Amino acid sequence: MSIPSAYLGVILIWTTTPLAIKWSAEGAGFFFGLTARMAIGAVVGLLLLALLRIPLPQHRAARLTYLCSGGGIFASMLCTYWGSQFLPSGWVSVLFGLNPLLTTAMAAFWLKEERPTPLKLGGMLLGLLGLLVVFGGGMKLGSQAGWGLGAIVLATSIHSLSAIWVKRFDAQIPALAVTAGGVSVCLVLLLFTWALFGLHWPEQISPRAAWSILYLGVVGSVFGFALYFYVLRYLEATRVSLITLVTPVSALLLGHLLNQEPLGPRIWLGTAAILLGLLCCQVRLRPRS
Repeated sequence: MSIPSAYLGVILIWTTTPLAIKWSAEGAGFFFGLTARMAIGAVVGLLLLALLRIPLPQHRAARLTYLCSGGGIFASMLCTYWGSQFLPSGWVSVLFGLNPLLTTAMAAFWLKEERPTPLKLGGMLLGLLGLLVVFGGGMKLGSQAGWGLGAIVLATSIHSLSAIWVKRFDAQIPALAVTAGGVSVCLVLLLFTWALFGLHWPEQISPRAAWSILYLGVVGSVFGFALYFYVLRYLEATRVSLITLVTPVSALLLGHLLNQEPLGPRIWLGTAAILLGLLCCQVRLRPRS
């Protein structure tokens, strides 16, 4: 698969993820929704490895990659699922728009990637401003929204840190192996947490929650993470993180097309700012000879 196709695939999958996360917790609770998703993802991922005869390497760099990716998925998703209870799904995407800023700073420090130029830094700030224009104002949040905001910011930070360390290990293993190994590690951590706190199986699960869990387990966890780790292997971590500037707007446009959600002037203004910001981030200025 080409890198642009994989990049677009991640955008399309992550566009639907926040709303599916919210639906998956209906009646069943956020922790069950997350655990069931990862259980499905682990089973499907390992089955695909067997069917496609893709090895699951066990050398030191590979094991560290599984632990880092799985630990990052566990902590980031736990914060995301918990925080999404108190926030509209759009705000989850907005806060993940902080990812490029955090990843750029971490990549410059740990990966020795090119330090952001004023143009690139300005582009990321412009993209973040566009997100605030799109979703800012007019949003009535509950009394626990502050906790939700904090949880999503923490999830974003953990996601950035995990991507940096997966990139730093550079295990050179198939993306599907990274996914299956990481999701399996995440599932073990979730089951341990489940046993530690004595959590209970939900009495009933709504059909929409069940379908959302299935979608997130197969598409979100297996294909989404596989495409993400594939892109992360070949592109700079900073460029991969720019996906989180696109997905809030694409989610908004999808809602307009499928659910007749309104699109006003501030939406188009914010969209233009995000696209211009992304353009600035992709421009490479040649030094004068």
